[in-house]
This record gives sequence, C-alpha cells and structure tokens, in this order.
Amino acid sequence: MASSSSPPPASRGARSSSSSSSSRASPQAAAPTPLPGSRRRRPTGLEAPRSPDEEEEEEEEEEESGPGADTDSGSDFERTLRSRDGKRAAHEAQGSRRGPKQLRKDNHSSDAQKSMRGGNLFEAVKLGKSIIESVLDEWLESYKEDHDLGFLELVNFLVQSCGHKGVVTYEMLKSLQNSHIIQQLTESFHENSADYPLSLSTPAWRRFRRGFCEVMAVLVHHTQYDVVYDEYLMDNLIALLTGMSDSQVRAFRHTSTLAAMKLMTGLMHVALSVSLQKDNSQRQYESERAKGLNRRAPEKLEELLEQHKEFQEKQKELENLMNAIFKGIFVHRYRDLVPEIRSICMEEMGQWMQHYSTSFLTDGYLKYVGWTLHDKQGEVRLKCLLTLQELYRNQEMASRMELFTSRFKERMVSMTLDKEPQVAVEAVRLLTLILQNMEDVLTDSDCESIFPLVYASSRPLAVAAGEFLYKNLTCRLWAPEGCARGDEKPCEGARAFLEQLLPFFMESEFHDHAAYLVDSLWDCAAHLLKDWQGITGLLLEEPPAEGAPDFPLPAWGTPQQQLRSAMQRGSPSHAGHWRAPKESQQQSGRAASEAAAGEENKEEPRSGFNDQQESALIMTLVASMRQATEGQPPIGRVSGKKTLTARERKIQAADRLRLTQHLIPLLPPLLAKFSADVEKVVPLLEAPRYLDLRLYSTGRLEKYLELLVAQLWNVVEKHTDKEVLETSARTLSALCCPELAFYSRVDSARSCFVDQLADKFQHEASELLQSSFVEEDVYSLAATLRRIAVFHSAHDLTPWGLFAPCTHLLRHAVDTGEVPKQVVIPAMTCSHFSLLWEVAHLSSSTSSGSLPSQVQLLDLKEKVTSFCSLCQSCLVDTDSDIQEQAFVLLSDLLLIFGPQLARRGQEVLQVLVCKAEPALQSQLAGFLMDHIFSHTEACEMDHEDKELQIEALHQRRSLLAGFCKLIVYGVVELSAASDVFKHYAKFYNDYGDIIKETLNRARQIDRTEWAHTLLLSLQQLLTQLLLEQGLAGIESSAFLEIRDLARRFSLLFGLHRLQYRSALVKLHKDGIKFAFEEPASPSSKLGLVNLPFLELLSEFSPRLLHPDKALLLSYLNTMSQAHASHQGELCWASVVVYRHSLSPPEDAAAPQPCSAAKKIPGSAAKRKRLDESSVLGSPTPSSSSRLQTPLLTSTALKGRPPLLILPAGPQESSSEPEFVHRVPPLDSQHSREACPSQSQQDGSGLGQRLDRLILMEETEDKQESTGEEEDGAEFME
Repeated sequence: MASSSSPPPASRGARSSSSSSSSRASPQAAAPTPLPGSRRRRPTGLEAPRSPDEEEEEEEEEEESGPGADTDSGSDFERTLRSRDGKRAAHEAQGSRRGPKQLRKDNHSSDAQKSMRGGNLFEAVKLGKSIIESVLDEWLESYKEDHDLGFLELVNFLVQSCGHKGVVTYEMLKSLQNSHIIQQLTESFHENSADYPLSLSTPAWRRFRRGFCEVMAVLVHHTQYDVVYDEYLMDNLIALLTGMSDSQVRAFRHTSTLAAMKLMTGLMHVALSVSLQKDNSQRQYESERAKGLNRRAPEKLEELLEQHKEFQEKQKELENLMNAIFKGIFVHRYRDLVPEIRSICMEEMGQWMQHYSTSFLTDGYLKYVGWTLHDKQGEVRLKCLLTLQELYRNQEMASRMELFTSRFKERMVSMTLDKEPQVAVEAVRLLTLILQNMEDVLTDSDCESIFPLVYASSRPLAVAAGEFLYKNLTCRLWAPEGCARGDEKPCEGARAFLEQLLPFFMESEFHDHAAYLVDSLWDCAAHLLKDWQGITGLLLEEPPAEGAPDFPLPAWGTPQQQLRSAMQRGSPSHAGHWRAPKESQQQSGRAASEAAAGEENKEEPRSGFNDQQESALIMTLVASMRQATEGQPPIGRVSGKKTLTARERKIQAADRLRLTQHLIPLLPPLLAKFSADVEKVVPLLEAPRYLDLRLYSTGRLEKYLELLVAQLWNVVEKHTDKEVLETSARTLSALCCPELAFYSRVDSARSCFVDQLADKFQHEASELLQSSFVEEDVYSLAATLRRIAVFHSAHDLTPWGLFAPCTHLLRHAVDTGEVPKQVVIPAMTCSHFSLLWEVAHLSSSTSSGSLPSQVQLLDLKEKVTSFCSLCQSCLVDTDSDIQEQAFVLLSDLLLIFGPQLARRGQEVLQVLVCKAEPALQSQLAGFLMDHIFSHTEACEMDHEDKELQIEALHQRRSLLAGFCKLIVYGVVELSAASDVFKHYAKFYNDYGDIIKETLNRARQIDRTEWAHTLLLSLQQLLTQLLLEQGLAGIESSAFLEIRDLARRFSLLFGLHRLQYRSALVKLHKDGIKFAFEEPASPSSKLGLVNLPFLELLSEFSPRLLHPDKALLLSYLNTMSQAHASHQGELCWASVVVYRHSLSPPEDAAAPQPCSAAKKIPGSAAKRKRLDESSVLGSPTPSSSSRLQTPLLTSTALKGRPPLLILPAGPQESSSEPEFVHRVPPLDSQHSREACPSQSQQDGSGLGQRLDRLILMEETEDKQESTGEEEDGAEFME
C-alpha cells in the first residue's frame, strides 16, 4: 500500500509531479459516490484531543526555519498551484456547482463584506462550539458559490486568529503570491505586546483555542466527500499555512502550525475512512469474482472496480496533501524555538500514529519522537512521553516498535530522574507499559534503577514506581506469555505476592521505611496489602527449621501453581481476601501425607517465614493498617491531595471496622509470640492505635482487652529498651482515654502496675543507699527507674510521690559520685517529668478559674530550684552522657519556667518564673564549647560509621537548638549568644541554619543589644587569637576567618540603614574604644594590641550613612591623637585602613596621576567600574614587617603604594566565586578613579566582581545623606 511507507523526499510544501498528473486525470469532477450507508457519516474519533492551555513565551527567532517570509516567493508548491488555473477553468466548464466567476463592481464594498465574513467566523469561534457547525455550513455554501470569496474569508479568519488587526483584500489575493501577502501582513503587524489569542490563558481565549481546533476538524469533515478534492481549497490553504509557518512572527508560526497539524489530523481520519472503504470494495470485488460464471454479475464487477479505482485516487490525493503538510510544516516546526509549537507537533503526531498506524507507525516517523525526547523544555518531553504511552499501551503497536525501543530505551530509563516531576512520573508509567507489553526489553539493571523511586519524597513519582514494581513482581508469578499479554488478573493470594515483595524490601537499603513502600504500592496493590487475614495467618505459622530455605515451597505447590488453582476455584467476594492459612495447611498436609505414602526417609517440609522475613512482614502489616485507617502519606512525602472525599471516608471507615474485628482476637497471640523480639514487638504495639477501640465494649470483647493489657505488661517487664517502653506507654495512654467505656478497667490495671513499680523502686533505692552499690542490684534499680521514667512521660504518676526519692538519689550521686549513670539518668528524667506534671496541673486549674494556693506555688518553686541546682552540678560531671542529659533537662525547664509562663492570663504563676544566673549561663556556654563546637569530637567521628556520624550530628544540633531557644525567649541574656554567633562561619555546614535563625530572631528583640553581641563575638575571637598566637596571629589565616565572619555579620544589617543607624554607630564607637584599650598591666610593653580590630570594623563601614562616617572619623582622630605615644610600638596600618573606610570620596582621591575609570561598555550609567587595586602610602619602618599580611579590605586604599600585592599566579588560576569569597567587596564610593598601572598589575578585574549589594548602597547613600548632617551629632553623644 502506498501509504504504508514513508513519503518520498520532496521540496518543502510541494507535491510530486506524479501526484499532480494523477490527480489531474482523476474523474472527480463532482462529488464521489461513496459506499451505501457511508455518506455523510462522521468517522469515529474525528475530533483530535484538545491541547492544554498555552503559556506566554518570549518572542524569539527560529534557528532552523530558513529565510523569512519575504523569501518564500516562487516556492515549488505555490508555482504548482498557480499552474492549475487553467485546469480549474476546465473543471468549472464541465458543470460544477460553482457559478461563473464575476468581479463585483464596487471593490471597496466587496472588501468590507469579505472582512466582515472573516470577522463573523472569528466571533463565532470566540462565542463557543454551539454555533461553529452552522457557521461553517454557511461558509461552505458561500465557498461553493464563489471559491475565491470563500477562501478569502477563511484567510482573514486565520489572520485574525493570529491577533492581526488588518485584512487581506480580494485584489491582494488575486494579484500577490502568498509570500508577498505574508510579507505585507508582517510589516503591518504592530507588536505592542507578545500576546496573541493562542498565547493567552484566560478562560475566554482557552475556549477560543478549543473552537479554533474544532473549526479545522469540522472543516475537513464537512468537505471530505467533495470539496477536499477540488484542488483549490486544500492546495491553497496548505500553501498559505506553509508560508505563515516560515514567518519570523511567532503569532503566525504558532497559529499556522496548530491549524496545519489539526488539518492533517482531519485529513488522516478521512484517509483512514477511504482506506477502509477501499479495502471493503476490494473484498467485495474478490467475493463477486470468485462466484461462478452463471452467478457473476458483470455490471456489479465493473462498478466495484470503478469504486476501487476511485478510492485509490482519493487515497493518493489525501496522501499527497498530508505529505505536503508533513514536509512543508512539520519537519521544520517540530524543532521550532517556541516550545508550544514543538508540543503541538508531538501531540498531533501521536494522533496520526495511534489512528493510522499502517502509514505513520514507522521508524521514519518515530525518529522525530525519539529525537524530541532530548528536548530542553519539560512540556515538550512530557508530550513525547504521553504520545509513546498511547502507542505502547497497544501490544500490537508495541511489537512494531522494537527498533525504536532498542534505540531510545536508555533515554527513556534516564528520564525517570528528570528534573521535572511530571516528566519523571510519565517516564515511569511509560516503562511500566513497556514491561507489561514487551518481553525481555527491560533488563535487570534497568529495573533496578527504577525500584528505588518507591521511596521518593514525591508521592506521584513513588506511586508510579510502585505500579512498576507491582507489575514486575506479578510478571514473575505468571507465565511469560501471560505477562506479555497484559490482561492478567490481580493476585488472589497474599502469600505469593509477599514472597516476591519481602526479599526486595529486605535487600533494599531503605528496609526501615515500610510505610513509604506500602504507600507507593497502595494504589495498585491495596487489595493484597489489606489482606490482613492472610498476613496474620502467615505470622502465626511456625518458623522454618534451621538450614531450610528462606521461602520453602509449601506442600500445595509453587506460588504460580497456587495462584492458578486459586483462579480456577474462582474469585472470592473480596479480591483482597486469601483463604485461611490454617485450613489450607490442613488440606495441604493431608494431600502431602497421601503423596508421601511409601517414602519413609522424606520429611514433610515446614511452612513459614524466617526471623528477618517475619520482621519485614510485621512492618508491612502495621504500615498497611496505618495507610488504610489514616489515608495520609508518610512524613516527608509530598502529596497534592488535601482532603478525602465522602466515598474515601466511607471506605476508610469500613476498612477500620474490618481490621478491628479481625485483629482484636489475634493481637494478644501475636504479642505473646513476638514479645521477646524488640524489632517485631515495637510495630505490633503500635497496632491498637489504628483500631476502633470502642468495639471492645460495643462488641462485648472485654476478654480480649484484658489479654491485650496483660501482654502489654508482659512486654514491659521483659524489656528495658527505650523504644519498646515509649511505644508501650503511648499504647496504654490510648487505651486509658476517659471517653472509652472500659476506661475504669484499664486505669485500674495501670494503677496496679505502677504500684508494683513504685514499691520496687523505693525498696531497692533505700537498700542501695544504705549499702554499697552491687552490680546486680544496680541493674534492677536502673531497669525499674527506666520504666518509671518512660511511663511518667505519658502518664501522670505524681500521686506516687516519686520526686523525693529520685532527688535523694541525685543528691547522693552529686555528693559521693558512687551512683552509676544507669541510675542517675533515669532519676533525672523522672524528676523532670514530675515537675512538668505539677506545673501542668497548676496551669490547667488557673485556666479553669481555680487559683492555686501560695503554698503550692512556693513548694513547686523550691522543687524547681533544687532540681536545677542538681542539674547544674551534673554539668561538671565526668561522664558525658550525664552532662548531656543535665543540659537537655536544664534547657527544657528554663524554657518552660521562663518569662512566658506568666503570660496569657497566668500572672498568678509569676512566682514560678526562673531566670538563668550568670554562673549557670557560663556553664551552659562551656558545655557548648566542649560538646557542640569541639574539634576533637569531630575528628574522632571521622573514622566511625557514616550513620553514627549523622546520628551524632543530629544530637549536637538538638542540643544547640535547645540553647538557642533560651536566647530567643529571653531566658538568658542576649550577650550570652556571642558564644554561639562567633562560630557562625566556622561551623556553617553543620549549624548554619540554626545560628542564622537565632541571629534573625535576636535582631527583632533589640537591635542595639544585638549589634553589641555581634561586636562581642568578634572581640572574643580576636582576644583568643592574640592569646594563642600573639601578634603573629594577625598574619595568619585565622585572622582572615575572623574578618570573613565580620563581613557576614555586616550583611545582616540589610539595606534599610536608617533602622540600624544608632546600633551601627554604637557598634563602631565601642569597637574604636576596644581597639585603643590600654593593656591591663602598666608595665606591659605590648602597646595597643587590639588595633587590628579596626580592620574588622572596616567591614561594617559601608553600612554607615555619610554624616555618621564623618563623626566617627573625627572620633577616630581624637582617639589616635590621645594614643600618639604608642605610634612607634605597633603598626598603625589598621588605623589607616579603617580611616580610609570612613573617608569621604573627595578625601580618598589618589594624589598620583591616574586616569579616570571608564564606564563598562553597554552598561547603565550607575554601574561604574571599581578600583582595580588598593593603594596606601609609604610604610613606616615599624610597619614594614607587615607587608606580607593580606589586608583584603572591602574599601579601596588609594594614593600610596600598596601594602600588599597579591601574587599574580594564584589570582589568575583561582575561580571568580573563590576570589569573591576571599576578597570582601570594595566600597563603591571610592570607585571614581583607578590607576592604570595597578590595574595591569592585578589583572584580576576587581571592578567586575562587585557585589550587587554594594551597587545598591551607592544609590541609597545619595538619597539618604541629604538632610541628615544635622541629626548625626546626637548619635555620638
């Protein structure tokens, strides 16, 4: 068949001469006679799917579109059309419906009427779809009366759809070629904006887009029997669209491409219908010819032969038209610069391949989709994937795409990690279809790259990967032909599915995240994961014997045989239910015993899972329970769904009821079986929280409640693990809800259990205090205390009076140091929760209107004070675990009993407010230095396991966050934050986010005090540096790190300098005082050792206003003169640097002849080139020793030889970000002049590395300095 092969190469927009000659000889003078029953029948699927809304895009010129609109004159396709005028005249003379062509007398009125017609069609499309059919029928009648006028109306409709305000006149249509018409339209296209109808996303214009596509489809449908073959409408329309698609005006290209693609889709449907009619006529002809001579009708044979030839000619004509559109428009526009145009091409090509696969589903067309998979725009890649999904969904089509799949499989697999989330989701879905409909295409390595996506944070991607995993696992359970067929039924046995799922879960690196795996599989395998009857039956089976395989084959056959037999028996009422395991095991046991008769040496294989599989199965069970009852994704997984529908809530309630009815009797046996295993019992203890606990009383199941509570105590008595105890405490708290009818029963059982623990604790504690601490007795006391402490966190145990004996133990530990940490830590925790429960009772009673007595308040205050004193003593303990616990409890208590306790109507609790004393603040800061900002600890952790490093870092971050909360809530003084702020730069990777948030919060409390704290941090760092390294430390890299920290601090002041004016001036003034501070010892010969601090202050100078700079410069000169006697003792280069940062621009001009800096070519006037070097006066003898110190100031030092010239080699080799990080930005106010010689020496282009922040400050300096000189003096007083 001619259409099955790729169209032959031809010039763009032109049809071959053979097609012209064949169409010229075609006997299509009038409307053809279709087969009976087929006339005017709308083909199925005529309307192409609607494209998504177009987004606005910048107008760009295309790279591959060739010449502009003015170079299209003389195209082959257009010349072919012009040469057909004579043939059309002969065609009219033979009796077509078209009347004699006569020009109207009044050309102006004719043009107005024609443009009005185009406007009517345009307005009809804007109004909606309901009138498009009638308007097109009217247009078709007018076209049949006069082809030229009808076509002109269609041309003006296309022009208006492009957003053009002009019209094409009748004279232009008759006298000008299409290229000249498009050129004139382009010249008159006034592009005030880049918007045009197809680029607008408002509802009205989205409706217009749908209507525009409908017009193209209906146009072809209404003309498919006659007009489409008249060699005028389609030929001229395709020629016009081809010329418009080559225009450099985006509106023309976009509109014409959409029209052409929809037009080709319509022609494709017509060609498909003609092909079916041709095949039908061929079959009828063959059937009639096969009859005998006596029964054969020669007239009917001749008629069928004529019909067959007629359909062949029609099909040839349609193929020529589609060939012209494809080669004239698609081949050039599928790589257009505008992504919307590329998306249109890919979307419509998918329609062609899907509906007319015999002609378009070939490698010659598929290659365009494969190439576009590499498109840089996500929306285009998405269209390609959606197109391929429709093709791979059909197994017959997928079998014809083997070459394409092998060529582009690697690209499709890599797109699962696409940066666009939706593209990645569709890529996984595409690979799922390939896995389902094509055998042995995806290798194990391909699948292994997709499996980890089930743990992705994006839920759509995880769900798509979960479906891929599910299909992969179910394919293993079926014969290869069943998997490839793609119509297999879901598994009816949970065991067979779990035997495939659990190994994957255990072998993956994320085996602790069962909730994420279950959430990913929930949409496709919920019926299997909700088979709680089958899962619990598997858990209650006996484990396999040692040496047995992980998954022994049961007596009833392999998983494949089991599934097949289950399907032969028929599906149960609920697809997720599996037959009861015990009953199946009994039947299988009988069958196995019969089959094993006579085989004495063989043993019957035991069914069940091993230890690891049971743990994974329990986690999967609990995760499915949570998913079914809560319906929310796990923590950290993003889901676009916010609320559940009424149907989903109904299903959720039914699942909870079914789960509760099934699990209530089985939960005690499960806990009894796995009570000794921590990894298994913890998730089982969480199960009651997902049940409807009211069913214990309404369903008369109190006996199972008693068994559950008994097993809960049994677990608590067996374990001292914190996770087990915490889970048990939370479960017991859920059972002790006062709203439940059985609350009194559970509360009574809880009281009995706590009585036993309290009596045992007091007895053991009194014995140990009176005698020596024996190891066995210490272990028993520690275990009892650990249970009490954990339960005290979830239950109010204050009636048992545990605070006094616990503090007595702590006092003994502080005084003697004999109590081991296994006892001290839980005793501290128990005392801590006892205080919290008491203050909670007082706060709740105050809120309800019952004021506590003064005796109660003073008694609680005394307890808090004594406990804080004990914790403060534990901060200096030799054991680091005790120190950390004391720090955590102190941080929490100081925060809870802070100033906010007496707010919001709780003023009566003011007596309980605690404020940290200076000694306590000092100890807390010392703990930070020893445990948080310690280099030795970080070095020790370098050789440990990566997971342990992450866990230790998380613990240190928690400790730091606890101290920062004390700063933010005003529990400790703001100046105490200097111990944290000074480590901002050095530990930025570990704690940068916490410290930065603390800086921002502290700035909101008090700006002046905050600025003073920043200054204090820098002072502490400089003092520590001088104490450790002496004056040589100024030349070390440590000083540069301090300077970098000062630069970071300066950026926190922002651009609104009026808000921070007073704080900045005070910061500079205090900094100058610190720099000129005399040594403490009068006999010291070191002199003013703090003068380098002025270099740190220079980093804050760009934040000052000009009047403040002048006042600070005067103050600096005064301080310098007062300490002139020290001039020969210490290098005063730091003073010069700081003075230069405060000097106005006119005073900083270089005395040496330097050329004025030129502006950057092409840049705005405000963007001036900065100085290329820092120049300073001749150094004094005392300062010559500091020539090697890299000053790296943020202000340009001009007029003197440079203190330091950085080596040319490192500067040239270093990258720009590294240079900007090392060198602070220069002050833009000193960038007026630059020395050419120094600029050549540096070669580093400092002017091109200006920070945008400094550029913005130069403009603000000019705006804010006016009228501020009068107000500046008050800040220096």
